[in-house]
Amino acid sequence: MAILSGLSAFPITPTDRDGRVDATALRKLVARLCAAQVDSIGLLGSTGSYMFLTREERRRAITETLGETGGQTPVVVGVGALRTDEAVKFAQDAKAIGATAGLLAAVSYAPLTDDEVFEHFSIVARESGLPIVIYDNPGTTHFHFTPALVGRLAEVPGIVAIKNPTDGTDTINSHLAEHRRIVPEEFSIGYSGDRNCCEAMIAGADTWYSVLGGILPEPCLKIVRAAQRGDAEEARRLDRKLMPLWDLFKKFSSLRVVYALAELLDICSTEPPRPILPVSAAAKREIAEVLQNLPSGSGW
Repeated sequence: MAILSGLSAFPITPTDRDGRVDATALRKLVARLCAAQVDSIGLLGSTGSYMFLTREERRRAITETLGETGGQTPVVVGVGALRTDEAVKFAQDAKAIGATAGLLAAVSYAPLTDDEVFEHFSIVARESGLPIVIYDNPGTTHFHFTPALVGRLAEVPGIVAIKNPTDGTDTINSHLAEHRRIVPEEFSIGYSGDRNCCEAMIAGADTWYSVLGGILPEPCLKIVRAAQRGDAEEARRLDRKLMPLWDLFKKFSSLRVVYALAELLDICSTEPPRPILPVSAAAKREIAEVLQNLPSGSGW
């Protein structure tokens, strides 16, 4: 059975200007996800700004999150780092605190070869003892995992899942089928890129790794559940209602939009880590209008 399935919700990590985690705000975000009964929480992903946080603040975020979940919701923690030894330490920290798995990207200043990435992932999995999810995020790392490399890594003990990007819906079926052929049956295949993940779940993906799910989990869960029970028509109907948000994600970036949503929903008031700037006042008004026009309650 796959270690991850359903909706994996990725919240922001609220911090002050010095990069210190706002524990109260983070717990509030996590409490919303637990109340919605998401299938897992993706802590310290790209939306969680893991690369901007020190080891101490990463540990603080994990501790606060696990304290809020009470061990009832699986937590996947970003453990990526430029150096392999640092990634091992981050993964060891996550395991010691109680994380379910680690999310590991091929982060590097210099371009990496497939063999270098294979060694990096193998060492982190072996030396940390934490189950590892491959994070294929070429938009930020500029490294793309080929099917051959995924197949090799899927045979490494402790590497249990992959979080794939989606550039569009036309190739999801063939991409998923190719991955199914090369990984063990229990290996979890999931996708990110919220705009396209409804189609990924309809195609039979195990997991939707969702940015919006980290701030508005309920509509995302409804899409996932519809897809899981084979109701593609309903999943697509719900997804269409979110199209104005997907358009905002494309226009301003999902990271900036969810920071604005956190404030508009009165969850917390925090800014992205510098040098990333928050959206302009005009953009925030545009986001507020879209939010106001979204269905509420049974409207989904």
